[in-house]
Amino acid sequence: MSRAGAVRRIGLVVLAANVVLAAAKGWVWLETGSLAVGSEAANSLVDAVYATVVLGGLYLTTRPPDSEHPHGHERIEPFVALAIALGIFLTGGTVLWQSMTAILSDTVTATESPIAIAVLAGAAIAKAGLYRYSLSASRTHDSPALAATALDNRNDVLTAGAALVGVLGARFGVPLLDPLAAALVSIGILYTGIEVVRDNVPYLVGGAPSEALQRRILRRALAHPDVEGAHDVIAHYVGPEIDVSIHIEVEGDRTLREAHDIESAIVASIQALDPVDDVFVHIDPKELGEWKRDPDADRLVRGTDERPDDESNVDRGPG
Repeated sequence: MSRAGAVRRIGLVVLAANVVLAAAKGWVWLETGSLAVGSEAANSLVDAVYATVVLGGLYLTTRPPDSEHPHGHERIEPFVALAIALGIFLTGGTVLWQSMTAILSDTVTATESPIAIAVLAGAAIAKAGLYRYSLSASRTHDSPALAATALDNRNDVLTAGAALVGVLGARFGVPLLDPLAAALVSIGILYTGIEVVRDNVPYLVGGAPSEALQRRILRRALAHPDVEGAHDVIAHYVGPEIDVSIHIEVEGDRTLREAHDIESAIVASIQALDPVDDVFVHIDPKELGEWKRDPDADRLVRGTDERPDDESNVDRGPG
């Protein structure tokens, strides 16, 4: 399946799961009045709303290139991830406010219902499955939006677990565990929102990829038999993709056709690395005196990369 089809399918699965969980938790909350279950219902409702936003964003990002967007629409994807972060912050803040209000006002409402236990346990299992599914897909398809979705689903495992602790606490005579567990998990939710923002800001501000990928880019250029050296190597994110510019040093007696063939071979070699998009190669003939030492390039060449080039070349992003 193509990246576009796979990403959209995953978005639909996440949306459907959140709608079902929101309905189930909402019904249990109306029946029991449990703060922990109510917080979980609100969490799933927010998840369903932002999953709709994510699905719309993923539809835009997977559209083919057109005259107005010749490189495609993938650069929208970090903004989708930031929309997810807003949903995460909203959820964490809501859960924290509700739990602290209950603790300070001493109005804890808990339930011993076995139905609540079953629903929360099922939600934790479902979210754990969605976390692994989304995380694997984000790595396979190099998708920051799916990576953010995976982190949010990991969050939901924690919130469902905390709500379960609260319900079990009521069952064993300690109802205060209900809001206390919710308050503790809200901190984890808010931290996940910070993680999502931290991981996606470099996509938006032109951050550099990992040094391992930069090293492999440089080594692919230097692997050409006619390249004597390289300098001014710049690799940076443009959305979730990477643009590369590099100066290569060659002997000045090459014909124009030979220089063109060298440049084309290096562009093709570097573009074979995912998620590299555009590659710009500047050829410096020796006789022009533009060969120079580049400490950063020298450091990268001397470095080690334990992964061979024939393994997965996907850079996992700045996070």
